Amino acid sequence: MINTIIFDLGGVLIDWNPRYLFRKIFTSADEMEHFLTHICTPDWNEEQDAGRLLQEATDELVEKHPEYAEQIRAFYGRWEEMLGGTFDETVQTLKKLKESGQYKLYALTNWSAETFPIALSRYEFLSWFDGIVMSGEEKSRKPFPEFYTILLTRYQIAPNDSLFIDDNLRNVKAARALGIATIHLESPKQIETALQEYNVHI
Repeated sequence: MINTIIFDLGGVLIDWNPRYLFRKIFTSADEMEHFLTHICTPDWNEEQDAGRLLQEATDELVEKHPEYAEQIRAFYGRWEEMLGGTFDETVQTLKKLKESGQYKLYALTNWSAETFPIALSRYEFLSWFDGIVMSGEEKSRKPFPEFYTILLTRYQIAPNDSLFIDDNLRNVKAARALGIATIHLESPKQIETALQEYNVHI
């Protein structure tokens, strides 16, 4: 019986995409994709999610790629422009779950501790969670097992009683390996149907 639901944030509740910013900076889509694939890569960004300081990461990358210095500095200098809003279907579902009072609700997110305060001030629904475990504070991140274990231990969550929702299949598989039920959310529109498969009715 599921009594605890754990949400990822970016890609599930919050629409974050660096392209929202870099489409304004690059005139060529191909050059933008090259930059996001080979310069400011997802792996590089995840190091900041896991606790590396933004300034340190920026300076190191500018030294390696001085020809992209302005664009690299924009990544965190204009980070807020990467926020595209929310996924209303999942936010409304979260609201219904909260109002039902039947479930404990947590967030498990890969997010820099330096940028997370922006999200906290912008999105009221972040206050609906019973707890948030954020990678930048813990100096670990998904998909590492110890990051999930922090949440489970801190809030005394039994894996067999919990359900984890993430848009990243890598992170879903890691949760599954720990005995947590999972939803790989490929579209926000599937959220309520996916929950019903676990007898989570709202």
